[in-house]
Amino acid sequence: MFRAPLTLFRTLAIAEAVSWTILIAALIVRAVAGLDVAVTIGGAIHGFVFLSYGATAILVALNQRWRAWPTVVAVASAVIPYATIPTEIWLNRSGRLTGQWRLEETDDPRDRTVLDRMLRFFLRRPWVLALLLVAAIVVLYVVLLIVGPPGGRH
Repeated sequence: MFRAPLTLFRTLAIAEAVSWTILIAALIVRAVAGLDVAVTIGGAIHGFVFLSYGATAILVALNQRWRAWPTVVAVASAVIPYATIPTEIWLNRSGRLTGQWRLEETDDPRDRTVLDRMLRFFLRRPWVLALLLVAAIVVLYVVLLIVGPPGGRH
């Protein structure tokens, strides 16, 4: 399904935009109908997709060997509603999403770094990578739930 970094990144960029729509709709429902549970559900969905998008942006940035600026822009775009879509378009048009997953070592000296060897190890085992990413996202999500929402609990 995600045979290339572009398809994974694009899928999560769209999912992040959809999750913003869910959260905004939930906020409207709470304001109009007084249903606080709408924000609880919408916020939970958005929070999980937000973290998943961030993890995906970092994974793709490592695979594509982005410098700091595109990586920061990609991750930070999740904070601004719907910004992941123009970010994905920019990254794609600039060639930063072109290519395949780097599964094999090449003559490039960067392929011999520990980070690149680990990346290839996990990319060759996508189910292990997916499980580790989901586990990390869930742990971070739970920690953030314990800490509480931005602005504190009302």
